Amino acid sequence: MIFILPGLVFLALVGLFAVQLFSGRNPAELPSVLINKPVPTFSLAPLEGLTAAGKPVPGFSNEDLKGRVTVVNVWASWCGPCRQEHPLLVDLAKDPSIRVVGINQRDNPDNARRFLGALGNPYAAVGVDPNGRTSIDWGVYGVPETFIVGPDGTIRHKHIGPLTPENFAGFKERLQVVANK
Repeated sequence: MIFILPGLVFLALVGLFAVQLFSGRNPAELPSVLINKPVPTFSLAPLEGLTAAGKPVPGFSNEDLKGRVTVVNVWASWCGPCRQEHPLLVDLAKDPSIRVVGINQRDNPDNARRFLGALGNPYAAVGVDPNGRTSIDWGVYGVPETFIVGPDGTIRHKHIGPLTPENFAGFKERLQVVANK
């Protein structure tokens, strides 16, 4: 029996891995229990010293995400992929029907302002999440992550990782579906 048990455990593991491998599920897509649920309750202070058109850029709360389709991007200046996706966010923010806001996660405020000063600020509001608590409540695994929030304040889509030219068209299609609901 002692010699058979390791073989049975091995076969069980092989079976489990085979089921996962051939299940047709995309391993890059992590499920989110927050899809089709209201955004978590939160209130984030603004990134001090950040201005646009001579006015301070505000922070935001869950209540500010109601009334129109909003893209919520979780980012940090120290994040290389955030720099990679940033031009796409700047492009997305040019669409007046979409509001783009950012959650600046665990970042140095000076570095965050420099990042946006150098690359452009696509955000109508930037909330500072210094300890990552709000990001955890949103189910964020790491930066960057981007959410589509419907006008009713419900999370409709979660994109993990950077937006890239290869996946941006699909993201915009999902955005259109939410906007047309």
